[in-house]
Amino acid sequence: MTDARAHVKKQATRIHFVERRGKLEDLDRSFDLQFWQSQTPTARFDAAWELIVHAMKVKGQDVRKLRLQRSVANFQRQQG
Repeated sequence: MTDARAHVKKQATRIHFVERRGKLEDLDRSFDLQFWQSQTPTARFDAAWELIVHAMKVKGQDVRKLRLQRSVANFQRQQG
């Protein structure tokens, strides 16, 4: 499946699709704020993660590096 078809298929599965048209200089941020505040926290997180993955790909970086860092080796209970 080509990227264009995948994009169309993904858009077709959206339940709510909201659109606003106009000149950029005439539009304010109220539409964006209203839209994102109406979304669930999970939907907002998913959208943010999608942008992070896209940015990594555009920069040519390895997407597999996007994972939790495991810098703590172990915990020990303090004596006392």
